[in-house]
Amino acid sequence: MTGPIPLGELVALRTRHPEAIAEAAARRVRRPLIGDSGRLMIVAADHPARGALAVGDRSLAMANRLDLLERLCLALSRPGVDGVLATADILEDLLLLGALEGKVVMGSMNRGGLAGAAFELDDRFTGHRAQDLARLGFDAGKLLLRIDYEDPGSPATLHSTARAIDEMAALRLPVFVEPFICHRVDGRLRNDLTADAVTRSLAIASGLAGTSAYTWLKVPVTADPDDMARVMETSTLPAVLLGGAPGAAQEDMYERWRLALRLPTVQGLVAGRTLLYPLDGDVAGAVDTAVGLLRPPGRH
Repeated sequence: MTGPIPLGELVALRTRHPEAIAEAAARRVRRPLIGDSGRLMIVAADHPARGALAVGDRSLAMANRLDLLERLCLALSRPGVDGVLATADILEDLLLLGALEGKVVMGSMNRGGLAGAAFELDDRFTGHRAQDLARLGFDAGKLLLRIDYEDPGSPATLHSTARAIDEMAALRLPVFVEPFICHRVDGRLRNDLTADAVTRSLAIASGLAGTSAYTWLKVPVTADPDDMARVMETSTLPAVLLGGAPGAAQEDMYERWRLALRLPTVQGLVAGRTLLYPLDGDVAGAVDTAVGLLRPPGRH
């Protein structure tokens, strides 16, 4: 669906027929995680549930739910887009709109570490549980793992992350782990994107839980993109690249993605605001550019 969102219909269904969500999930046409292209292109929209609503200098850009849903429906309609990553509320809106047919649906599992909060690193599993994803027939889960060596709460985060991976593996559901080494600078949490820090975070994430059979890594491009080949030698787990916020250097980001996507363990891309809120406003164009980066050299 790419036209105006029928707000009244959505609200009526949620008000009078909440069971419509489970019914839509039960009849949804599913597909394998990896399709014919052999790559994975996922649009991410799990930011609002962590209170992260800003895009560039617009502090509440993602707060307009109808606008976000229209952008998501447009992105999902573009050729080469495999699916979406979001929290329950957004995925259920998309289910009711019929936008998830034949798509990979990835539920966001931990959103308790609210952006900018003193407890931001206490990133509890307040989103999808493994059993929720299985019950709804969704295809995968995603969790965020932020580790601060100076924060005594990080061991609890590691423990809860490991148990969530175990629960997903028990149900044979892929789980995408997005790890970061973090530091507080002037009271604000910052992700360390140096090669050494990203390497260390991948090593830690790869070894969590009783099995890594269903674990994927969701990896940032390092501050120096020339370091990515060395960083990705840290693990044999399949990986996807994560996106970031749009900015003046968006073309540079595309080039960094293009280079990293040639590495053997990198299987695809999960990007959100860069594609949904591009500086020029052309969502379809941004999505199509990202899809094009996934094609092998010489293939159009």
